[in-house]
Amino acid sequence: MQFAISYPWWALLLLAAAIVAVAWGFYAGAIVPLSPRRRAVLAGLRALVLLVLVACLLRPVRVVPPDVATDAVVPVLIDVSRSMRLADMDGASRIVVARDLLEGYVRPALDRRFRSELWSFGDALEPVTETRTLAADARRSDLSGALRAVRERYRQRRVAAVVVISDGGDTGTEEPAAAADAAAVPVYAIGVGAPQPPADFEVLDVSAGEMAHADSSIDITVTAISRGNAGSPPRTPARWGANAGASAAPFDLRVLENGRPIDLRHVTPEAGGGPVRAVFTVSPSRETPTLYTVEIPSAAGELALENNRRSVLVEPPGRRRRVLMIEGAPGFEHAFIKRALAGDPGIEVDSVVRKGRDARGSSTYYVQATERRAARLTTGFPQERSALYEYDAIILANVEADALSRAQLDMLATFVDDRGGGLLVLGAKSFVQQGFAGTPLEPVLPVGLTERGSGVMRASSRVESRLAVSLTDEGQVHPVMRIDAADTLEQRWRAVPPLVGVAALGALRPGAQALALVHAPDGPRPLVAVQRYGQGRSMVFTGEASWRWRMQLPSTDRTHELFWRQAVRWVSASAPDPVDVAPLSGLAPGMGAAMTVDVRSDAFAPIVDADVRLSIARPGGTTEEVVARLADPQTGRYTGELRFDEPGIYRVSATATREGAPLGRAARAVLVGGADLEMADPRLNEEVLRRVALASGGAYVSASQASMLSSLLKSAAAAPSAPRLEELWHNAWIFVALVGLLAAEWTLRRQWGLR
Repeated sequence: MQFAISYPWWALLLLAAAIVAVAWGFYAGAIVPLSPRRRAVLAGLRALVLLVLVACLLRPVRVVPPDVATDAVVPVLIDVSRSMRLADMDGASRIVVARDLLEGYVRPALDRRFRSELWSFGDALEPVTETRTLAADARRSDLSGALRAVRERYRQRRVAAVVVISDGGDTGTEEPAAAADAAAVPVYAIGVGAPQPPADFEVLDVSAGEMAHADSSIDITVTAISRGNAGSPPRTPARWGANAGASAAPFDLRVLENGRPIDLRHVTPEAGGGPVRAVFTVSPSRETPTLYTVEIPSAAGELALENNRRSVLVEPPGRRRRVLMIEGAPGFEHAFIKRALAGDPGIEVDSVVRKGRDARGSSTYYVQATERRAARLTTGFPQERSALYEYDAIILANVEADALSRAQLDMLATFVDDRGGGLLVLGAKSFVQQGFAGTPLEPVLPVGLTERGSGVMRASSRVESRLAVSLTDEGQVHPVMRIDAADTLEQRWRAVPPLVGVAALGALRPGAQALALVHAPDGPRPLVAVQRYGQGRSMVFTGEASWRWRMQLPSTDRTHELFWRQAVRWVSASAPDPVDVAPLSGLAPGMGAAMTVDVRSDAFAPIVDADVRLSIARPGGTTEEVVARLADPQTGRYTGELRFDEPGIYRVSATATREGAPLGRAARAVLVGGADLEMADPRLNEEVLRRVALASGGAYVSASQASMLSSLLKSAAAAPSAPRLEELWHNAWIFVALVGLLAAEWTLRRQWGLR
């Protein structure tokens, strides 16, 4: 025995002498005369109590040497997710092969040196008592969560290593290699499954683009792949060798809208078997969320059918986008643009036109807006932040830089950066004499305003044809430029009448995109450029007289209207409401997630004392109420933890109040189970298992190399654990001894006349 808190021997001797002196002095002045023997007995009992208490404070411990034979434990983790059902191991399923490996190689290799404990992991880490009860029925495989759970469970024990038997599929929320590194224990991973499936179709990704047309059409982009010989007729070994480089067989992509087939396309993979990409143009409902599903018909011999389909949820456009158009002067261009926007049911336009100056030299304006908002625009620009932030996008049409004060320009830059609003700048006057260069608005724009070249170039009979519009590669796929189907888009833009002028600007900023060019005599110039800035978006149109696209084309041609409506829709799309629910994606049944709600004032200042409640309507018809708590006072962000147990569409609505007064409402539809992530890419994922082993200092072996595990584990048994310290003071016997000594002293005091 020794003490965890140590003092010099002379200090302990002085402490013991002081205790004896205190105990003897306590009874030296007793009122009732005591014989020397009785005084010595009572003082001895009191001294023993004090000595025991002091000894407990010094923490007596016992050093327990390690038992090398049974000290180290090796947890064995077996993947029981649904992907382990796949039968690609010479006709046997992966879970059957895993059980055979466990009994034939893993346990015999461990039992000679360690104590092995068996666990299964899928949705969670669970103990296993009987190997034959292992079944691959977990909805997901959370390898990172399992490794962290092992670390917590064995925190007080020596773990020599961790053995993982898995196909490498991971649908957890964290990189497994990071969890393995945090465990500080070598992980030996055994991979089960075929690195290449014999045959499998998979829809890799389905994404819904932003509004591609003003009539609510959007693009559904699909990426799919055919692995192995899926869809091909059976091949003999000779034919396999002869056609090793041949492309995969064609297959069908079918699109369903709310379960109803609406499109079918026959696609052919490129040589080498890479993914194929297809774009479908669809028209979702403007009132309710629309579910689009892309599926590939199954083929004989496919490894997994669950990955043949994937879904995406398209929410309705919601409220109308509010746009403020500020015009430097009346003009044909502005009138045509406003007429185009007025015909879009999803856009609401207010306009301020600078007419000139009155007798006192002050600017006068013509305002078109609702009565409430018109009162805030009489000076040509909203004076209060809340008035400006009521809009989703601002259009500056031929507005010279000195028409706005520096404070107004600064507020406009903040409108894009912090509020998430959009800014569209057009017209030559907006860019003459370096335009907004040197103002707070300069970094917001996607192009530089210095080193601009020769300023505004006007068209003539000699160069007019060179001002025709041509799309860049980025413009081919951007929603602003999508006025027609993808295969005829370039031809459609080349057919529009040329512009009468274009402003010369500087180079694109990092991250900005040029969507369209005009070819001037001094080289190509950006016509349409866009970028994301802060929380919002910005766009410039450097051309003059786009109204020609309306007047010089047939009356049925909608190029002019579509372009300007899409431009305004795109720049305004990022602007949230004061109360806004963030989207959630990639959810699988059984997962939990935090629903985020931003609560701000009319001036978009964060509100930190709101009462935020979430109402969740589940696919089965039940509802749930959750209180959201403040998570980030800097942004006014509240979060509520939700659990999504069943697949389908969840409808989440948020209500924010403060002291009973309503602040706003917001709603969001959430799709759960749009893709079976557990069956995505059903091949043996050796890379995940290799990263886990490398990060932890372990090793990876395939199922055919499982016999190597015994030699790999020898290094884990080389060093026994350090001796263990066992605390002696906090046990029942110490408590009984103290109570016994105090009781004996009290009893003798009573018998000998002391109170």
